[in-house]
Amino acid sequence: MSMFSPFNTTAMATETNQETGKLEFFLDVPFPSSREATMALRSLSPDREPRRGGISKQLSVSGSTLSVRWSADEARILRVSVNSFLDHLSLVVETMELFGPPVDL
Repeated sequence: MSMFSPFNTTAMATETNQETGKLEFFLDVPFPSSREATMALRSLSPDREPRRGGISKQLSVSGSTLSVRWSADEARILRVSVNSFLDHLSLVVETMELFGPPVDL
């Protein structure tokens, strides 16, 4: 049985920031606990964007929700980054499900 359903995620439509002119996309991914959300954050944080300019990604945890915010100059760059992140997130979630919930040592 799955730890959580990926269909519970909340994504906000891509919008243009009026101040910067950049495209922005927000994604909230709920986890069963703050511990799992933090584990996902730590697993996904080392993956920096391969391109130096044109896009930024910020990850944070609030309670049991992992939040991600992208800001990009071009829609194509944003799409590639979001798709890559979702692939990595899927792998992290599958791994967490395989090993089961964290246990206290």
